[in-house]
Amino acid sequence: MKPKTIKFFSPEENAPKTETKSQAKPGGYISGSGKLVFPSKTLEELGIEPDAAHFKIGTQDGKRKMKYLYLIPTTDADSFSLVKSGRGYVVPLSLILQKGGIDFANTKHEFVVTLFNYEEGVTGFELELTSNEEKPEYTGKRRGRKPKSETVAE
Repeated sequence: MKPKTIKFFSPEENAPKTETKSQAKPGGYISGSGKLVFPSKTLEELGIEPDAAHFKIGTQDGKRKMKYLYLIPTTDADSFSLVKSGRGYVVPLSLILQKGGIDFANTKHEFVVTLFNYEEGVTGFELELTSNEEKPEYTGKRRGRKPKSETVAE
């Protein structure tokens, strides 16, 4: 007769798990006038000094619609800077966002900021854009074989 395989438990598996608050990634939103809005809390978390910060702003090359924006810190004179507005800071980008296919006037868009290595010693910021708009219902032709219930009876 074969011996039974038994899985044994450890005391750590029985210990209650302490819930930790999930670390929400820093982010912001795009205003109705086409400005990237960074709350002060987000800038603090990212370690950005708003009065001295200048960025080169770009997107993925060869894409029709913007899904990501990239902010690369720079010291060039020909760059974007943060402007104080209300409780946070903004970067006006209305024409660039319109050309990128983002309808900020009618839809609320938010972004989440993550860090990435751009070059040696240069850390950039990747803004992943998301919208609250629901996808339209698919009305196209179905693909593949018809289900048996829809086949014509002979």
